[in-house]
Amino acid sequence: MNLNITGRHVEVTPAIRDYVTSKLDRVIRHFDNVTSVAVILSVEKLKQKAEVTLHVRGKDIFVESEDTDLYAAIDAMTDKLDRQVQKYKQKQADHNHETLKHQVPEA
Repeated sequence: MNLNITGRHVEVTPAIRDYVTSKLDRVIRHFDNVTSVAVILSVEKLKQKAEVTLHVRGKDIFVESEDTDLYAAIDAMTDKLDRQVQKYKQKQADHNHETLKHQVPEA
C-alpha cells in the first residue's frame, strides 16, 4: 500500500503523520485490496479540512471532513471512510451470488 500525506497551508509534522497513519491502519485492516491512499490536510481561515482518496481495485473512495480542530477533522474523516469501505466491501460480497442461468428452478 502506498500512503501519501500532503499539507496545504499546514506543515505535516511527524506527530500528525503518525496520527493519520494509525487512524488509517484501523480502516485498512478491514479491507485488503487497498492499492494507495492519498491524504490532504488543509487550513482555510478557521476551518481545518481533511480529505482522503482511497484507491481500491475497481473504485476510488473519496471522503472529506471539516472541523475547527485538525485532529477532530481527521477522526471524522476516518469514521466516514470506515463506513464507506465497509459498504463497498458488503457490495462486493453481495455480487458473488450465483447467476440466474445456473440456478435450479423450483418445481
